[in-house]
Amino acid sequence: MGMFANLQIKQKIMLVLASFFLLLGVAIGTSWLYVSMAVGDTIYPMTTIDGIDMAHKTKQEALDILSARDEYYHDAVIEVLYNESIIATLSGQELGLERDTQTKVDQAYTIGRSSHLPSQIAQQLNVILKLRTFPFVTQLQYDKGPIEQLIGETEEFYNRDAKNALFTFENGKVTSFKADEPGVKIKSEVFREAIQKNIQMISDKNKHLSITIDFEPVPPEVTLAEANELGIEELIGEGRSDYSHSIPSRIHNVILAAIQFDGVIIPKGETFSFVKIIGDISASTGYQQAYIIKDGRTVLGDGGGVCQVSTTMFRAAINTGLPITERHAHAYRVSYYENDSEPGFDATIFSPTVDLKFMNNTPGAILIQMEIDKEKQLLVYKFYGKKDGRSISISPATVWGSTPPPEALYEDDPTLKTGVVKQVDYAAWGAKTKFEYKVTSSSGEVMEEKTFLSAFRPWQAVFLRGTGE
Repeated sequence: MGMFANLQIKQKIMLVLASFFLLLGVAIGTSWLYVSMAVGDTIYPMTTIDGIDMAHKTKQEALDILSARDEYYHDAVIEVLYNESIIATLSGQELGLERDTQTKVDQAYTIGRSSHLPSQIAQQLNVILKLRTFPFVTQLQYDKGPIEQLIGETEEFYNRDAKNALFTFENGKVTSFKADEPGVKIKSEVFREAIQKNIQMISDKNKHLSITIDFEPVPPEVTLAEANELGIEELIGEGRSDYSHSIPSRIHNVILAAIQFDGVIIPKGETFSFVKIIGDISASTGYQQAYIIKDGRTVLGDGGGVCQVSTTMFRAAINTGLPITERHAHAYRVSYYENDSEPGFDATIFSPTVDLKFMNNTPGAILIQMEIDKEKQLLVYKFYGKKDGRSISISPATVWGSTPPPEALYEDDPTLKTGVVKQVDYAAWGAKTKFEYKVTSSSGEVMEEKTFLSAFRPWQAVFLRGTGE
């Protein structure tokens, strides 16, 4: 009797379970039928792409939604900078910026439609019972070709090999010289990683980005310090002047005189003498006649223009912070020396009595190197040596006591025909000028302090008046 009762109980349980599963199957089947009919040819519910609900969207509708969202990629612009200057731009269209929306839409559409029946049933049950979602995330893709092309062009344009120093010293003068120069190498891999990272940061509110191309120096194998034993290591100062508007013979003399100082070495502790190095200034040494000041007049004389060279050398010396032991201003203001300077920054010489002298009190020898730009008519002297941390203060020029030029002077000249008037000297205002010069050591000690005074006389214009036949 007990066994029969137990059997009845088991049968009832089995019947209940069978009924439950039958009802469940009917419910699931009914839900599946309902969902299938509701879904039709659209994406199943519980499916998202980039967090956007794609339930009941056709593939085209899903694509349209995502494409509208991604329109900002076409307007995106990436500026590429080098040394704070824009050297290139990369547009979203050029890079082909887009997300793999088609792939993700196709994948989302397969939910509930898997060709693998167990997977299909499992996916449909998950949707029907709302057990889980099916999230898809698009990936940004782009053409790396324009990036690689830009990197290649940048490397070709900006990469520069280091240059070794060249220093040949013969008979007290440097005959071959070239300062070492570090090279430059673009950090291409760093830029490549940076642009890839920044592309991922593009958004509707962040469509304009800037990326800087970094570079690293490439050291030379032979530095200037290694190329000589004179303590000459680096550029320590320079001076320049503009000799524009000079007549051809004056330009000839400027260049001829300037060359005499190219490669000159000033030993440590020695005093430089312009007159001693320049030597004879005459037709016999190649100088031509140009205007000079002589006996209170501007006249043609051999070597006119040499003072352009001494003025440039003076400026180089004070810009290097050297003690000036002798310097003389011109008798009157000369326009050439104010092309690119205030009045009073000039130095005249007249061999053998009027000289320009300065002392080398730097830690090593000083090498003078000349540069001349014939097209722009610029003369530059560069001083190479060894820095010691000195600081240089040069005040602006103070000008006072301006006086007008005297009335023009007319002189009879029987070599000119009557009625012909020829100007041979030009008027200039007189004035007094000064500027302050101070050199301080790295420890704060005043090494040199001086006021450079100039007293320019007023200059009258002179005309020759013809009296001849």
